[in-house]
Amino acid sequence: MRIDILSVLPELLYSPLNYSIVKRARDKGLVEINIFNLHDFASDKYKSVDDYAFGGGAGMVMMIEPVYKAIEQLKSEREYDEIIYTSPDGEKLTQKTANTLSLCENILILAGHYKGIDQRIRDHLITREISIGDYVLSGGEIPAAVITDAIVRLIPGAMSDEQSALSDSFQDDLLAPPVYTRPAEFMGWKVPDVLLSGHAAEIEKWRHEQSVRRTEELRPYLSDNE
Repeated sequence: MRIDILSVLPELLYSPLNYSIVKRARDKGLVEINIFNLHDFASDKYKSVDDYAFGGGAGMVMMIEPVYKAIEQLKSEREYDEIIYTSPDGEKLTQKTANTLSLCENILILAGHYKGIDQRIRDHLITREISIGDYVLSGGEIPAAVITDAIVRLIPGAMSDEQSALSDSFQDDLLAPPVYTRPAEFMGWKVPDVLLSGHAAEIEKWRHEQSVRRTEELRPYLSDNE
C-alpha cells in the first residue's frame, strides 16, 4: 500500500507517522508513506498557497493552482483508489471506513488548512471527504495522521498479533470489554473471577456481555448500525 499526503505544514506529520505500529509497517515494507509540501507546487517566488476569499470574510483559503498542480502531478505517476480531503464537514471516520480503505492500493490525502480549499478542487478532484469529529482543529494534518494510523494498523502483518485488530472496539459495532492484568488483586480491587477461571467459553461469554453493556451505556447509537 502507498499513502501520499499533501500538506502546507508537513513537519506536523513526521512524528506521528514514524513511531509504533506505523513505523513497523513502514520498516517491513508493508506501506509506503510520502509527505509532500504544497509550497513546493506554488508558482510565485514567495511559494504562496493561500489567498483571501472572494466575497470577503475572515481567514485565508488554500489556492486552487498549487493544489491542482500537486494532485495532477501525483495522479500522472499512479492511479489512486481514493483522493481524500480532511474536512470538518466530511463523512465521519468509522472503523468500517478504515476497514474499507485498508484494502486500497494507493491513497492520496489532502490535509485541509486555513478556512479550507477552493471549492473547485472539492468538486472536481476529491473523491472522498473525511472528518474525525464534530470540532475544528488548526489544520488537517492531525486528521490525516489519524486516518493513516487507522488504515495502516489493519494491513496484514502490521501488528504482531493480527487477531488484536479484529477484537478492537467498533469492529463489530461494539465497544471492547474491560481488560485486566497482574496482579489479580491490588489495594483490595479484584479482577473478575471468571477471567481467572480458565474456562474459555465462559470468558468469551462474559466479554461479549460486557461489550454489549458498555456499548448500550456509552454508544447506544451503534445499535442502529446492526
